[in-house]
Amino acid sequence: MSEPLLVPCPHCNGLNRIPAERLTEAPRCGRCKGALLGSEPFELTQASFVSQNKGALPLLVDVWAAWCGPCRGFAPVFAEAARRLHGRCRLAKLDSDSNPQLSTQLGIRSIPSLILFRDGREIARQSGAMSLPQLLDWLRGQGIV
Repeated sequence: MSEPLLVPCPHCNGLNRIPAERLTEAPRCGRCKGALLGSEPFELTQASFVSQNKGALPLLVDVWAAWCGPCRGFAPVFAEAARRLHGRCRLAKLDSDSNPQLSTQLGIRSIPSLILFRDGREIARQSGAMSLPQLLDWLRGQGIV
């Protein structure tokens, strides 16, 4: 059996220890019983960022805004990526208008922007909308896919 991974709950922000081989078995949070790894992106906020940016399972954040046409066009691509990467990477959406302090803290200069975190640290960043093959290729280059 492998070393368990720390996985933050997207609902209550509680940390859960999950063996890596069980990530595809729909694990549930020990505190709130919510699904730990949904197949849809979850909402990230200023309040949840520190808790969600923990653990070895990578976190891919899509920084977007409702008024941004490219952001709206990229949303279905990001949602499909969440389905395909289930158990390998957690995907979250950060509304830059609703979370301006966090957007500033992350150094967001344009949207959409993608930021990839692992073990609490940023490991890659990409600006602009991409197709699904481009996104998966970019993640492959980061060792995610």
